[in-house]
Amino acid sequence: MTPVLYRGHRPDAEDRARDWAEIQERMLVPLYEAVYERLEVGAGSRILGLGCGSGLALLLAASRGAAVTGCDLDARRLSLARQRLLPEPNRGVRHAGPARTRLLRGTAQTLGDDLGYGGYDLVTAFDPAMPAGEVRPALAAVADWAPRGTAVVLAGWGPPERCATSRVVRSVTRRAEPGAAAFVGRLGGRDELEDMVRSAGLRPDGSGRVSCPFGYCDASSAVRGLLSTGLFDAAVEASDRQQVEKEITEALHPYRRGDGTVRMDNVFRYVVART
Repeated sequence: MTPVLYRGHRPDAEDRARDWAEIQERMLVPLYEAVYERLEVGAGSRILGLGCGSGLALLLAASRGAAVTGCDLDARRLSLARQRLLPEPNRGVRHAGPARTRLLRGTAQTLGDDLGYGGYDLVTAFDPAMPAGEVRPALAAVADWAPRGTAVVLAGWGPPERCATSRVVRSVTRRAEPGAAAFVGRLGGRDELEDMVRSAGLRPDGSGRVSCPFGYCDASSAVRGLLSTGLFDAAVEASDRQQVEKEITEALHPYRRGDGTVRMDNVFRYVVART
């Protein structure tokens, strides 16, 4: 199936948020689960998700019995998180409940007392597409107010040779404006993650790596999912969406299987730090 093409403008923001929630976000479930298992998240745990997106990581924590709070600047993704975590009572969906779930629009720097400083066992920054320039201020804010010993987890991409998706992104974004290529400013590798947490005033306390294969039912879904990450925005700005979609489809060719599905093997890194 040929992806639906758009010329000369970005996709509708609501569609993009839904593509992230319905196609792409699930690719990171092995990362979420590995961190929760390592840090023994369960009943009584209190989790804060920075850049929580459409809330899948928080939903998994809530399913373990944790009380969860999430914050994000993207109103559309946050709206989808509310549908997941705070469904209307008449939908008959079991959930953590308003008393144990909070979703706030903003950042660790801007929300202030609304976050309930000091009330968390674990703070996560899972989104590997978040630029380093946005991550550090958020972590520094946590370092300022969280009680000593609070666990903070920062995730990022693994080595490029272990991440098929990074090769796809680089091949498509190589003609973007200088300095705007997708992986410039993105975090990856244990050393870089540890340097980031140290610069924010946190103490590294271990690390791990997790296999997170990106699998899609067809090339169209792969293109939509990858575009929802924001990693190709610079390339879209430098040319147009139709051209970028064409280049992504071509770059995916080595990862297409005989049945039309797409699979890219990736390794993600995470660092556990302490305040």
